[in-house]
Amino acid sequence: MLKRKQSSRVEAQPVTDFGPDESLSDNADILWINKPWVHSLLRICAIISVISVCMNTPKTFEHYPPLQYVTFALDTLLMFLYTAEMIAKMHIRGIVKGDSSYVKDRWCVFDGFMVFCLWVSLVLQVFEIAEIVDQMSPWGMLRIPRPLIMIRAFRIYFRFELPRTRITNILKRSGEQIWSVSIFLLFFLLLYGILGVQMFGTFTYHCVTDDTQPGNVTWNNLAIPDTHCSRELEEGYQCPPGFKCMDLEDLGLSRQELGYSGFNEIGTSIFTVYEAASQEGWVFLMYRAIDSFPRWRSYFYFITLIFFLAWLVKNVFIAVIIETFAEIRVQFQQMWGSRSSTTSTATTQMFHEDAAGGWQLVAVDVNKPQGRAPACLQKMMRSSVFHMFILSMVAVDVIVAASNYYKGENFKRQYDEFYLAEVAFTVLFDLEALLKIWCLGFTGYISSSLHKFELLLVIGTTLHIYPDLYHSQFTYFQVLRVVRLIKISPALEDFVYKIFGPGKKLGSLVVFTASLLIVMSAISLQMFCFVEELDRFTTFPRAFMSMFQILTQEGWVDVMDQTLNAVGHMWAPVVAIYFILYHLFATLILLSLFVAVILDNLELDEDLKKLKQLKQSEANADTKEKLPLRLRIFEKFPNRPQMVKISKLPSDFTVPKIRESFMKQFIDRQQQDTSCLLRRLPSASSSSCDHSKRSAIEENKYIDQKLRKSVFSIRARNLLEKETAINKILRACTRQRMLSGSFEGQPAKERSILSVQHHIRQERRSLRHGSNSQRISRGKSLETLTQDHSNTVRYRNAQREDSEIKMIQEKKEQAEMKRKVQEEELRENHPYFDKPLFIVGREHRFRNFCRVVVRARFNASKTDPVTGAVKNTKYHQLYDLLGLVTYLDWVMIIVTICSCISMMFESPFRRVMHAPTLQIAEYVFVIFMSIELNLKIMADGLFFTPTAVIRDFGGVMDIFIYLVSLIFLCWMPQNVPAKSGAQLLMVLRCLRPLRIFKLVPQMRKVVRELFSGFKEIFLVSILLLTLMLVFASFGVQLFAGKLAKCNDPHIISREDCHGIFRINVSVSKNLNLKLRPGEKKPGFWVPRVWANPRNFNFDNVGNAMLALFEVLSLKGWVEVRDVIIHRVGPIHGIYIHVFVFLGCMIGLTLFVGVVIANFNENKGTALLTVDQRRWEDLKSRLKIAQPLHLPPRPDNDGFRARMYDITQHPFFKRTIAVLVLAQSVLLSVKWDAADPVTVPLATMSVVFTFIFVLEVTMKIIAMSPSGFWQSRRNRYDLLVTSLGVIWVILHFALLNAYTYMMGACVIVFRFFSICGKHVTLKMLLLTVVVSMYKSFFIIVGMFLLLLCYAFAGVVLFGTVKYGENINRHANFSSAGKAITVLFRIVTGEDWNKIMHDCMVQPPFCTPDNSTYWKTDCGNYAGALMYFCSFYVIIAYIMLNLLVAIIVENFSLFYSTEEDQLLSYNDLRHFQIIWNMVDDKREGVIPTFRVKFLLRLLRGRLEVDLDKDKLLFKHMCYEMERLHNGGDVTFHDVLSMLSYRSVDIRKSLQLEELLAREQLEYTIEEEVAKQTIRMWLKKCLKRIRAKQQQSCSIIHSLRESQQQELSRFLNPPSIETTQPSEDMNAINQDNSAQPETSSQQQLLSPTLSDRGGYRQDSADAGKPQRKFGQWRLPSAPKPISHSVSSVNLRFGGRSTMKSVVCKINPMSDAASCGSEVKKWWTRQLTVESDESGEDLLDI
Repeated sequence: MLKRKQSSRVEAQPVTDFGPDESLSDNADILWINKPWVHSLLRICAIISVISVCMNTPKTFEHYPPLQYVTFALDTLLMFLYTAEMIAKMHIRGIVKGDSSYVKDRWCVFDGFMVFCLWVSLVLQVFEIAEIVDQMSPWGMLRIPRPLIMIRAFRIYFRFELPRTRITNILKRSGEQIWSVSIFLLFFLLLYGILGVQMFGTFTYHCVTDDTQPGNVTWNNLAIPDTHCSRELEEGYQCPPGFKCMDLEDLGLSRQELGYSGFNEIGTSIFTVYEAASQEGWVFLMYRAIDSFPRWRSYFYFITLIFFLAWLVKNVFIAVIIETFAEIRVQFQQMWGSRSSTTSTATTQMFHEDAAGGWQLVAVDVNKPQGRAPACLQKMMRSSVFHMFILSMVAVDVIVAASNYYKGENFKRQYDEFYLAEVAFTVLFDLEALLKIWCLGFTGYISSSLHKFELLLVIGTTLHIYPDLYHSQFTYFQVLRVVRLIKISPALEDFVYKIFGPGKKLGSLVVFTASLLIVMSAISLQMFCFVEELDRFTTFPRAFMSMFQILTQEGWVDVMDQTLNAVGHMWAPVVAIYFILYHLFATLILLSLFVAVILDNLELDEDLKKLKQLKQSEANADTKEKLPLRLRIFEKFPNRPQMVKISKLPSDFTVPKIRESFMKQFIDRQQQDTSCLLRRLPSASSSSCDHSKRSAIEENKYIDQKLRKSVFSIRARNLLEKETAINKILRACTRQRMLSGSFEGQPAKERSILSVQHHIRQERRSLRHGSNSQRISRGKSLETLTQDHSNTVRYRNAQREDSEIKMIQEKKEQAEMKRKVQEEELRENHPYFDKPLFIVGREHRFRNFCRVVVRARFNASKTDPVTGAVKNTKYHQLYDLLGLVTYLDWVMIIVTICSCISMMFESPFRRVMHAPTLQIAEYVFVIFMSIELNLKIMADGLFFTPTAVIRDFGGVMDIFIYLVSLIFLCWMPQNVPAKSGAQLLMVLRCLRPLRIFKLVPQMRKVVRELFSGFKEIFLVSILLLTLMLVFASFGVQLFAGKLAKCNDPHIISREDCHGIFRINVSVSKNLNLKLRPGEKKPGFWVPRVWANPRNFNFDNVGNAMLALFEVLSLKGWVEVRDVIIHRVGPIHGIYIHVFVFLGCMIGLTLFVGVVIANFNENKGTALLTVDQRRWEDLKSRLKIAQPLHLPPRPDNDGFRARMYDITQHPFFKRTIAVLVLAQSVLLSVKWDAADPVTVPLATMSVVFTFIFVLEVTMKIIAMSPSGFWQSRRNRYDLLVTSLGVIWVILHFALLNAYTYMMGACVIVFRFFSICGKHVTLKMLLLTVVVSMYKSFFIIVGMFLLLLCYAFAGVVLFGTVKYGENINRHANFSSAGKAITVLFRIVTGEDWNKIMHDCMVQPPFCTPDNSTYWKTDCGNYAGALMYFCSFYVIIAYIMLNLLVAIIVENFSLFYSTEEDQLLSYNDLRHFQIIWNMVDDKREGVIPTFRVKFLLRLLRGRLEVDLDKDKLLFKHMCYEMERLHNGGDVTFHDVLSMLSYRSVDIRKSLQLEELLAREQLEYTIEEEVAKQTIRMWLKKCLKRIRAKQQQSCSIIHSLRESQQQELSRFLNPPSIETTQPSEDMNAINQDNSAQPETSSQQQLLSPTLSDRGGYRQDSADAGKPQRKFGQWRLPSAPKPISHSVSSVNLRFGGRSTMKSVVCKINPMSDAASCGSEVKKWWTRQLTVESDESGEDLLDI
């Protein structure tokens, strides 16, 4: 997707060997070290070493004491083997001396370190066996590095046949990008950490009983559940009677007992922010903040934190990995295997010669009978009926297996009907396998991978029906039969092959993930196995489960908190950093790798993209020629055209009736011709008739566009002859110049990209038209001729491709015109066609009035009536917004929003049926929508008209919403029973916000993006459902009825599960209080019950599928794992871990990959080649680029210039950035007025404020106030500094809490300026900002969906009783609370538990059959559909669209220099030159200044007038033609340069390429005409000049002028001549040829540079301006001109001044300095009066 162009280049460099050099020299005296079996043995020993260290824990030895001696023996053996290897390598290589010595090889050093760690571990184990060292001592941490020896087992695969520099550059760039994104993440962590400290502080205030004493806080003193409270009476939660709000820290609790999460100081705050950004436990932090502080503060902080950190910033990691992997994939293509199309393994393709003598691929069936079966059986086996029968039997077997359920404990399960059915199906499939082996032979049978899989299933299922193995682990073979059903759908089969084949990439990644888990589990095991009161890392299985739990992010905060509490306060920061780094790598990098692999598998090869583009264009060209069915229904009726009778004609014969359409057309044409004739008067404007024609065309824009397209296609046919003639003229001129030696003597210089691309295009056109025969006829070798011939053939193919594209366009136009003709025929022949409701006439006044009302909109584009150019207004963005939709749609948008706001106030306790104020909004909405629909129906029709209201799904939705609202308003039921039709009507009424999707065009685009990729999303859903069905069937057969247990943990058997027992209550998850002697936790007595777990069971497939769907979302799977392990057995924990791994690593990433791929396809980037994608990135980057807001350096070297140098020095900028960070550190603790630390911190902040005031003052002095104000960054700095000064004044005047709050806000505002001072942070911030801008409508769409679900949740679950997660914070009692609950569900925070709380049914609730608002029961089916659909749509699809946008914008802003068509240096150089030309900083310049700007460009954008004068003319004329001689903007010139700097054949897409080539051909034609015209004028001038030169007086006068000019040129500095006396103006041309100077270089065109400045007599008498002052005109003094002088001549009385500039050649525009500034100032002070002809006369 984001592949790099340089990836395809081949470098002849030594290959990279990142693997070990295990094969030593052949002359080594120790031969065994080179044996392959020795290498294999040592790799196996590495795995054994990891197994040994995993068993080496105190708890493992306690359970299995012999393992202590087993591990000791294994380590001893491994120690001898690796030590012998190390000694042998040292002997062969040498220890220090030599280039390949032992210590100089990186892998040898690693091996030596592993041997050292093995020795240390062995010695430590000897001490432990001798009981010298306690096994629970921290000395066991010395074994931590030992698991890294696993690298030895896989490092052999690090050998790559690639250039070392290539791999090094890839790894270096990837590392830099990941580091930059990590810094960006740290920036936001620090920002939100500072905000958290200042907004919240500590969460230590809790509700405790009134009798709580300091130092004696127990569990019984806390509220149940533990509740935070606020000290302020007006904010937060207030404790109930009997409790008081106290600070537990003041009551004697330590930091470890209070927990480590919070916002106490900056370190703890960053730790808490990272936890919240992982979307694990963040909502409980928000609830604590809501109880302790104002509600708005908590919502603002945590919702923005989730949006920016969790959804935007962290997804940038996915963009980095995808981009890097795309580069690596190209390099490792041979290692992983190339992608190819899906081909059946049973067929091959061979070349055969056809009858015409050509070759074609013919499929050869390898299933050709090779066995001994009769022919009838072989024919039957190959028939499609047989295959369909087998697949249908597989489907029946799957259905039967899915129908299995738990029938009770006393039911005999082994010989029931399901067992007999399984035996029958097993026998059937065994017979199928035997038949295929008999027909194909065993060798032919196993040659197919599909047959191997079938044979494996046959063997496994045959063993499974054995009674003792039934319902065992062999059940997997039975349920895996469902995989065979993939063959039913070719689309699904192709999709599966595309995702999972070839499997090297995905398989390698799975092996890497498993190895990483094992290594990290072993490291954590040795790190924490000795920690008391921590049972998560006592053995390797428990450590593996804990690290796997962190990988899936489910409950990873609990694992970390338990470990932090166990290790103590001292080591808590180190342990927290360890877990955060592992979590960061596992969740952001490792999971992103899976997304990158899947995206890469979905990516097309480069050679197929061009073909796909052409085929897609052809498919788009085949538009529907037929009208929709709702219009074609009129064709079934006979034609009845409307006829009119002509009256008042003097005729004796009866005149027949004539079609009304013909007469109307005739009358309209006659009226139009008459009006044009009347306007053709001498006093009238010549364009008046054209104006009338223009107005007529505007009435029918569609026909106008078709006519223009048809004219364009006609012109395109005659374009070939014009191009050939122009190219012949240009080549002849070029050849003549080359033969005359005009290019000789020019210094050799690197050609710019503009020049290179110009010559490529000229060469391509000459080759394409076959006119290169004359160019290759002079002394070329055979190889050169062959190469030219191949180029000609290639360009001939390109020309054929152009003709195909033009044919496709013409075909598309013809199809559209044909459809238009069909519509016109129906309109003419059927009187009821295009009549709304078959009543209103087509041209009826009322319908025309309705059309005007419906289609009236704000005209966003204000055009110039003279030139037709679009004016750039100041408020164009506001105008575009107003013109987005029609006025009627704007009214309905406002009405819909007001209606939704009214629905926000509805609740089960304040219903619209009983609230008259809410009914008003309901009446208003229905009335306005009635008016809207009536107007639209009268204007466009309802259904049987071309632009009917019901012509798509949006129209159907509008009618549906209107009918629902109308029925509800008319009915207005007073009593709404639960689960009734009235409640369903209220739920359907909640779809009202979806009207916004229909009214706003961009919202409709979002819907199309969602549903356009429905096919791929559906295929992914089928795959995940198949995976769930396999594991659900297995779970039912193994766990049905086994998960039930007594709720009393002390009761084992069901017979003893009766009576009551006391159950403890969970008071708090955050506090870590210990029970004191004799103290009991709060609890109550409950009856004993034998039941399944509350939220899941595997008694039938339905419940098992629901449980696995929750597990697939990675929520609640830890609870499922623990229950299965405790109630069935530890070995069955593998079941849930395998499913979570497949679902998390492959299933969920499939959704991400498919949504991103569909987004790229909808955006048109999926089929783009590398060059085309880079061109699209360049265009987007140029749109964002802006002129520099930095004023130039002052001219002199005075005080301002020195200030300018200081403020622009990198050291000064870094110092300011460090000071900003230092001031931000002052917010590490909360600024509280009661805290004595706040005063010195505020005082230091005052000092920093004065420093920043000094900085702003220096910049204002250096840049001047106007120059300083040009930059937005400077404005922001000035604003923040001004606020800081105001704060300083208020701080010393008031000194209260409000001033401290204001000071903290000023520091936070200044902290944002860090992004502008760091290039990487600025680019990444641009990525996030542009992603937000582009995803605005996606975010709005998410909110609208969330609003609909919130309204429906209030109706369905507004009165549900409180449960485990439905509480006073999270409930559906109002729309506001429902929105917060749904936002929590979007992040996946315990959404399944909320769903189960809303499923509560009697007898656990109180039902009421009269009204739904009087019951506290839930809705089981409603909750299931409600929550599952919401989670899938929002979490799996909508959020992944944000990921797709971020991935797209990351490649836009963060590509490297070698990946860009125009680098950042080129853009920066152009910005500098533009700043010189645009002296007023308006962003626009006149068209005649463009050529000055082009001459100033240097480097890759330079235009050499000696070599590329024609290109210069083309560029100048392009600007003149596109902008009609008006002003051009920064982006206009930059866009022109970008088109000229790329190979449009490779970079542009088909339609854009045709349009661009047409424009360039037109420009070349016009420039050629202008060149010929100017040449003729020059010839006439020369003739006239020769006639005038016959006068000797003129000759002598010119000689005197030449001598005078040579005297002027002698001084090295600028000389000024005094104006002469008054004399008459003499206008004559100077034909003298001046001498050239190689030491001087002009930055502007002069008269000597083959055409300079000319003037005419129109300038006479004009006052001229010099250096900002006006001078009266004076008489000119005719002089000659040299290359180094600029002569400004004026008619009448003028000032003559000769300027001599000595400027050294420059390589970069930044080095021009003050000399260029002075020169350019003088150039701009004189008004130029050049015409368009002068523009071309260069």
